[in-house]
Amino acid sequence: MRLPPLWQRRAAVFMAHRRGRVSLAIFLTVLALSLGANLIANSRPLLLVYRGHLYVPVLERLPETLFGADFLPTEADYENPAVVRAIRAHGWMVLPPIPHGPSNIVWNAPPAPAPPSLRDWLGTDDVSRDVLARVLYGLRTSILFGFSLTIAASIIGIIAGAIQGYYGGLVDLLFQRFIEIWSGVPQLFLLIILSSIITPGFWLLLLFLLLFSWMALTGIVRAEFLRARKLDYVRAARALGVPDATIIRRHMLPNAAIATLTFLPFILADSVTILASLDFLGFGLAPGAPSLGELVAEARNNLQAPWLAITAFVTLGGLLLLLIFIGEAVRDAFDPRRAP
Repeated sequence: MRLPPLWQRRAAVFMAHRRGRVSLAIFLTVLALSLGANLIANSRPLLLVYRGHLYVPVLERLPETLFGADFLPTEADYENPAVVRAIRAHGWMVLPPIPHGPSNIVWNAPPAPAPPSLRDWLGTDDVSRDVLARVLYGLRTSILFGFSLTIAASIIGIIAGAIQGYYGGLVDLLFQRFIEIWSGVPQLFLLIILSSIITPGFWLLLLFLLLFSWMALTGIVRAEFLRARKLDYVRAARALGVPDATIIRRHMLPNAAIATLTFLPFILADSVTILASLDFLGFGLAPGAPSLGELVAEARNNLQAPWLAITAFVTLGGLLLLLIFIGEAVRDAFDPRRAP
């Protein structure tokens, strides 16, 4: 599909931004690896052939009794040496590149936390879990959480700012007073109270942060609509009886979208940082869930294991740096002064 000339020029400006172009390529690679974490880091084999039958354990749960009557009827533990011997006696299996899941204890590992080795490339944490596996799953959680929060908050914020800027007057005044009051609510205290009652999960934490994150773009969209509502084409559309929803959606929102799109990568970086901060403080995802914030907390609690701190710093800092560089390139692409 051929892009319109304006978008072609913006794409050309973005591609001319070397840091943004390289950062986008690296970010997409990291995203692809994290989304495929189940195929890269998993204690379940990708393929398994036992007594002539083909199984795909990475997609299905097999009982241990399948490999011998002496085992338990629970899900097979493919890191158990006895189970491995039973399988290899009558078949074979293909393991992922990292044969450990994010919550699995590494068998026969040195005392935890263990330093990096040929088997555990980034070492193990303080409970002998593979750090690289937890980094992959933690990146996936952080990126998906950041994208979900950014998209949902941006939609609500754009709608709220559009209503404020288009109607103005009393509607704008009431919205502004509500935003001032709502933004003063102590989010961390509410989250502490919530965590004392229930254990926040991915979706509950996303919903809670969405209650406050939607205000990030409201002021920008409001200002764009307050400026555009006085332009001639908007007045002409009103005079012709065009419905307000149509004017907002087709005539005013595209102009305001330029200002909002330049802020989305930075809002995404803030969303990733919020989740990591809450996990570090212990008010984020459930304990034991792989996350970048928990990795930082483990590095703080195990100063004698510097590989944990280095991994946490490079992973979290590198991810935020990529998003910032992408945001700079997007901002330059939508800057009319830089158009070729």
